[in-house]
Amino acid sequence: MKTFRLTTAQALIKFLNQQYIHVDGEEIPFVEGIFNIFGHGNVLGIGQALESDSGHLKVIQGKNEQGMAHAAIAYSKQLLRKKIYAITTSSGPGSANLVTAAGTALANNIPILLIPADTYATRQPDPVLQQIEQEHSLAITTNDALKPVSRYWDRVTRPEQLMSSLIRAFEVMTDPAKAGPATVCISQDVEGEAFDFDEKFFEKRVHYIDRKPASDRELKGAAKLIKASKKPLIVVGGGAKYSEARDILVEFSEKYNVPLVETQAGKSTIEHSFKNNLGGLGITGTLAANKAAQQADLVIGVGTRYTDFATSSKTIFNFDESKFLNVNISRMQAYKLDGYQVVADARTTFEALTPMLEGYVSEFGDTITELKEEWLAERDRLSKITYSREDFVPEIKDHFSQEVMNEYADALGTEFAQTTALLTINDTIDPDSIIICAAGSLPGDLQRLWHSSVPNTYHLEYGYSCMGYEVSGTLGLKLAEPSKEVYTIVGDGSFLMLHSEFVTAIQYNKKINVLLFDNSGYGCINNLQMDFGGGSYFCEFRTDDNQILNVDYAKVAEGYGAKAYRANTEEELKAALEDAKKQDCSTLIEMKVLPKTMTDGYEGSWWNLGVSEVSDREGIQKAYELKQEKLKNAKQY
Repeated sequence: MKTFRLTTAQALIKFLNQQYIHVDGEEIPFVEGIFNIFGHGNVLGIGQALESDSGHLKVIQGKNEQGMAHAAIAYSKQLLRKKIYAITTSSGPGSANLVTAAGTALANNIPILLIPADTYATRQPDPVLQQIEQEHSLAITTNDALKPVSRYWDRVTRPEQLMSSLIRAFEVMTDPAKAGPATVCISQDVEGEAFDFDEKFFEKRVHYIDRKPASDRELKGAAKLIKASKKPLIVVGGGAKYSEARDILVEFSEKYNVPLVETQAGKSTIEHSFKNNLGGLGITGTLAANKAAQQADLVIGVGTRYTDFATSSKTIFNFDESKFLNVNISRMQAYKLDGYQVVADARTTFEALTPMLEGYVSEFGDTITELKEEWLAERDRLSKITYSREDFVPEIKDHFSQEVMNEYADALGTEFAQTTALLTINDTIDPDSIIICAAGSLPGDLQRLWHSSVPNTYHLEYGYSCMGYEVSGTLGLKLAEPSKEVYTIVGDGSFLMLHSEFVTAIQYNKKINVLLFDNSGYGCINNLQMDFGGGSYFCEFRTDDNQILNVDYAKVAEGYGAKAYRANTEEELKAALEDAKKQDCSTLIEMKVLPKTMTDGYEGSWWNLGVSEVSDREGIQKAYELKQEKLKNAKQY
């Protein structure tokens, strides 16, 4: 048996270079590169191995462990999970910073490889720098915090353990049903230890992603349900996008007159202009999609997890009359809402199912067109709304007084509405540009208002709704789609939470565009507390003397080396966007927007939240009463 005498870290890098994925006849390297922040736990092991021979791996220096992991998540998500970046961090705080990102990857079923350093396997120098200690166990380290947010987790305390650990990690990451973060913790002393590794461990390894077909029983059962329905509805989830099911879903929808609605993860699987695409579903959904959902007697979930936002906390559907048909590669997800399960690839399932329904047509008739036209008229109305001290719309009065809104207008120097800014961006950037967002009120506006003209150009991280994902994720988008313009749509709250990889994008000349909506606060949560009867409490950005903060984010961006713009009117924003397209460097457009100028809920939009059962505020009492009424119609499982 031929062997290679290598350190554990050198063997790791050599192995990563030999991993390939095979999808639909195409074979490509699975690991594109490795993000790093070196510390004492990994610089002398993995750092040395990369410096010695990184192979084809692209090595990128990150600025924050969470931020660079977010970039890796966005990269893999944009490429439909066909390629990944690995992440190496030092032990202690560096490893702990991965927890949020791992949770984000897990919630979204995105494969990334996390390689945090660990404490000493020998335990002889313990406690080493950055090591935590627990009285009840010497085996616990910071990396144990990654166990609940990893799809696969292992600790390597001997060099030979690396072989079985990595093979298992890649099996998990390349399984569409289980895809998620794989965490392989390597003791920092073991990283430098040598072992005679079997040469077969380093042979080219191809991971085949075969599309799982639906069984004959599953197809016959699904066809029977559809034929028996009068108004079926397809919910397009993220799994439909990963399955690349766009063409067959369009064919199915056209042939049988079945409307399509989208989750955040599923949006842009099919372009908005498709006649039967009614847009986003649920709490942040369109009026058209929600009305169709309420009429549906069969809900066909395609690659969706049925989150509370998509289902309006299980109140959007008529559960007394509706049945559910779930097509999902994950058996667990297929069982949701007590639906009929088709545990199979979405594209192959509908390719087999479509010819089985010859002669069937839904009873939606012209309703799909009417619902879409009604919503487009509402979207047009929203695009024309303006705000001023003299023209204060009634909707805002429910939350903010005229006096408070004027205070914001004076402090921020703007009368710009968030919806107007968003629709201006949609109309101005190139159709094949990619946008990214994750948290705040912007995802709701985007799901309702954003028109994706080209498939896979809408990138929302809403499985975890992780503040701080947006800017770092945009670097991942640019790495995945280097020839396209990529845009972060981010609020000031999320920007302040984390934008570390903005600097990395500038450092490596990976042009990204940050579109910063500044309303000086956590506007989404401020809406929430006031919608449910509370006051405006610690969600606005105010000084000790109650003055509204006005941060010059454009100046911050200029300090980093980006091209910055200030745009507080529609005309200024259009000009900034057009000029930003011409730049070779990263850009940031700062928009001061008034709070409370985002879209509100439409019919069917209700969110089940923990409203206080006891309160002396009348508004909270009413919110609690409304919750009890809504729960009477909610499905309980």
